[in-house]
Amino acid sequence: MKKVLHALLEVFQTVVLAVVAVLFVRAFVAQPFLVYGASMEPTFSDGDYLLVDELTPRFRELARGEVVVFRYPGDERSFYIKRVIGLPGEHITIENDLVTVTKGGISTVLAEPYVARNLAMGNVDVALRDGEYYVLGDNRGFSFDSRSWGPLADDHVVGLVRMRLWPFSSALAFSAPTY
Repeated sequence: MKKVLHALLEVFQTVVLAVVAVLFVRAFVAQPFLVYGASMEPTFSDGDYLLVDELTPRFRELARGEVVVFRYPGDERSFYIKRVIGLPGEHITIENDLVTVTKGGISTVLAEPYVARNLAMGNVDVALRDGEYYVLGDNRGFSFDSRSWGPLADDHVVGLVRMRLWPFSSALAFSAPTY
């Protein structure tokens, strides 16, 4: 009987340790995210299951082109996924469906191969302050993003999209494009 109790105690300890480890990883390192909607097509589609890195944004600023999951500023219970277009201290303009980033008097028109053209995105002219990002969906004609509600504060960022886990046929690791 004593051996059975000892074995059960070991199993219990192992299960508790595993649960604590999973909760720690999920709370501070990485978590899954399910895409809802078409705002990030063609990069991500409705139903894609992603792995979000929560650790990296705690140690460095986001980079242009990275895809982030964040708490929507209008309702922090809602999570959104968008691409970082503008960084703190930059000036963003959108005219004729072209995004121009200006910093220190140098302007760059972004080449965005992941975006369909002729979307009638409207005109935008915004200056970002410290701790603010400008985020847009890849499917600009069907995305509720910074054009609607303004810059995203860095404290709303949950993490960076690192991998698509589902569907398996499209499983892929992601990194920011170079502009």
